[in-house]
Amino acid sequence: MALESAAASGAQAPLTLDEAFREHGRFVAGVAYRVLGRDSDVDDVVQDVFLDAMRGLRQLRDAQAIRGWLRVVAIRKCKRRLSVRRLKGVLGFDDAPSYAEVASPDASPEQRALLTRVYAALDRIPAEERVAWIVRHIEEEKLEDVARLCGCSLATAKRRIAAAEAKLREMFSQ
Repeated sequence: MALESAAASGAQAPLTLDEAFREHGRFVAGVAYRVLGRDSDVDDVVQDVFLDAMRGLRQLRDAQAIRGWLRVVAIRKCKRRLSVRRLKGVLGFDDAPSYAEVASPDASPEQRALLTRVYAALDRIPAEERVAWIVRHIEEEKLEDVARLCGCSLATAKRRIAAAEAKLREMFSQ
C-alpha cells in the first residue's frame, strides 16, 4: 500500500538494501579503493558502508541523493580505516603495502611507479590530510565538495590539502 501511494503521488519508493548494493556497490568499492590505495581493506569498507545504509536508507528522502550519501559514508569509513592503519604502521603491525594494482591496466610502467610512490608517500600523511588531498586530486572534486565529503569547513579543507601537498613536495624532493 505504501508503494502504491508513493507511485500515485509521483514519489519514488526508497531502495532496498539489496537494490542499493547492486546499483552502487561497485561505485562505493571504487571510491574506497582510490582513497585507501589497497585492495585488502575495500571489502570491509563496502560492508561497513552498506551496514550504515541499512539504517540510513529509510531516512533518505531523495532517492537521487543515495550515490552522494554513500560516497560521504565511504570516505568517512576510509578515513577511520586509514587512521587505524597508520597507528598499526607506527606500532609495526601493518603489513607491507603493495600498490601495484592502483594504476589502470593501460598505465605505462613509469606511471605505475609514480603512483606507487605517491600512495607510499600518502601512507605517511595523517588520514584527514590524505583524504582531503585524494578527494581533490584523485577524485577531482571541487573544493566545496571536498569540504562536504570530508565533513569540514572550506577553510579546513584548503588547509588539509595544502598541508598534504607540502608534505608530498618535501618527500618527493628528497
